Amino acid sequence: MAQTTATAVNQEVVYDDSVVRLFSLAAVLWGVVGMLVGVVIAAQLTWPELNFGPWFSFGRLRPLHTNAVIFAFGGCALMGTSFHVAQRTCQTRLFAPMLAKFVFWGWQLVIVSAAITLPLGYTFSKEYAELEWPIKLLILVVWVAYAIVFFGTIGRRKVRHIYVANWFFGAFIIAIALLHVVNSAFVPVSFLKSYSAYGGAEDAMIQWWYGHNAVGFFLTAGFLGMMYYYIPKQAGRPVYSYRLSIVHFWALIFVYMWAGPHHLMYTALPDWVQSVGMVFSLVLLAPSWGGMINGIMTLSGAWHKLRDDPILKFLIVSLSFYGMSTFEGPMMSIKTVNALSHYTDWTIGHVHSGALGWVGLITMGSLYHLIPRMYGRKEMYSVKAIEAHFWIATIGIVLYIASMWIAGVMQGLMWRAVNPDGTLVYTFVESVKASHPYFIVRLLGGLLYLFGMLLMAWNTVMTVRVGKPVRSPIPAVVAHA
Repeated sequence: MAQTTATAVNQEVVYDDSVVRLFSLAAVLWGVVGMLVGVVIAAQLTWPELNFGPWFSFGRLRPLHTNAVIFAFGGCALMGTSFHVAQRTCQTRLFAPMLAKFVFWGWQLVIVSAAITLPLGYTFSKEYAELEWPIKLLILVVWVAYAIVFFGTIGRRKVRHIYVANWFFGAFIIAIALLHVVNSAFVPVSFLKSYSAYGGAEDAMIQWWYGHNAVGFFLTAGFLGMMYYYIPKQAGRPVYSYRLSIVHFWALIFVYMWAGPHHLMYTALPDWVQSVGMVFSLVLLAPSWGGMINGIMTLSGAWHKLRDDPILKFLIVSLSFYGMSTFEGPMMSIKTVNALSHYTDWTIGHVHSGALGWVGLITMGSLYHLIPRMYGRKEMYSVKAIEAHFWIATIGIVLYIASMWIAGVMQGLMWRAVNPDGTLVYTFVESVKASHPYFIVRLLGGLLYLFGMLLMAWNTVMTVRVGKPVRSPIPAVVAHA
């Protein structure tokens, strides 16, 4: 009886990290899969002969790529790190551990369902929301369970203060639920086919309110939650300005919601709505750069650590790409600039500077910090492999985005070039032919990025093999409060 009581007490004062480990390992796995599909479709654009049949054509694999890297790789990383950060900053065990495991397995079922249905051609035909209605309902159930676990953990915290990283995670969870429910309103016509409940310009407006805020909350707010925890932890220093982090949160949360119309410049959308989207996109620069500066300046007085710590290189350079992308986005929302950039590969370069540079690097750095601690080690199996991964990934990103920027500006200029009589100087096919060398460079950049991810997967497997899952104690003074 005494032994049973002791075991119960021991379980009460350790963090519940089993689901954190599962999500961390799944993030690495899905990162390899998602980036592999990205390389395949980049090759298909370079050499169209690689489009094999309907199942493995670019049109079928492209939504599989975006769903895999955003919701599988990014989603698993966000869920795992949010459960880790919430426990540590609240100094309490995870709320409803069995429900947390349901969140993990439910999310894996969503991912596998997407991997099956998208190549088969079952699609809702909305950007970042392609999955058909049964999967959408499953996402809703899993997301509600995720919210219960996260906010339940916050609610049982042993410290009064709610650390700012949890604010960003919480906003990401609430906003994505709202966006998913509104944008996914559907009329089912069969088991795997449905149509949007909206029509025309209204449907486009709601879709890009969703699409841009999926970027704003899934790919920005959630990963800022990572940034505000893992950079101070890895640097061994407090965040540069906690007050600035709070201003950053509220400004970002308010402004991001209004920027979606900049995806629909020069369309049937009312002109005033387009202008509102442009103005709020420009305003968005201020909070975004405030957050970037806050993260980078956390290293004040400890810049020397960047020489020897490759994980800090991942985390800090990710913020550089965050700053660059959040400058480029508002600039591209200006109507005169958008007239040149829209529908070109400049947009692809912009998206991937944020996705590969910001989201990818902050996730990799956070996982490199997290995974060894989940397996009783101070660092990953090979620090040299982390260093190599950083440089391989960074070179890959630069090749990718630079080639797409050049190709995009060239395409925009070719498409708008006219003869004195008003006829087009170039045909569309000529612009595609001129872009071909840049497609090859883009493919090379993607291959380097994929190779870096494979290196991370190897390093992770070796770390897990030489380590063992640990039970991390909650600080005793808090656990008994």
